[in-house]
Amino acid sequence: MDRKSVGGSASKHLFKVILTAMFIAATVAISRFFIIPVPMTHGNVNLCDAGIFISAILLGPVVGGVVGGASGLLLDLTSGYTQYMWFSLIVHGAEGLIVGLIAHKKVDTKWTKAVAVIIGIIVMVAGYFVADSVLYTPYAGFVGIGTNLLQGIVGAVIAYFVTPRLKGRI
Repeated sequence: MDRKSVGGSASKHLFKVILTAMFIAATVAISRFFIIPVPMTHGNVNLCDAGIFISAILLGPVVGGVVGGASGLLLDLTSGYTQYMWFSLIVHGAEGLIVGLIAHKKVDTKWTKAVAVIIGIIVMVAGYFVADSVLYTPYAGFVGIGTNLLQGIVGAVIAYFVTPRLKGRI
């Protein structure tokens, strides 16, 4: 099914809801498959950011925020990191929202999406610094910066290669 085969605004809305649900499911599934625990922060490194970046760039800020918040929360809930689930809802939701807002600016240069993803990574790293500091200690927050930065960069690289291939299909 593609956007051209559905008619009317109700059908287009339904199509976007279905795509959002599929992005959430795919992001959680891929992220659950690839989880590296980080004992010093009691958190993990996963591929959640790739799904968030892809959905935000392709479908905009609302879908990016919903995919980010829902997939972050569900991933933590199902992987045993429940102490992070509310932080993930907020941090990854904000990440997706902000990436979508920047990526869908009226002035679209060749760097717009790169800037959007870089700012998204900064939001995510800062958000988890706060989460680790609140849940544990500021030391845990500082320790998590490197692994969260790595997670964001890997997600950005995956999104860089996957997004153009999906753009014409959605």
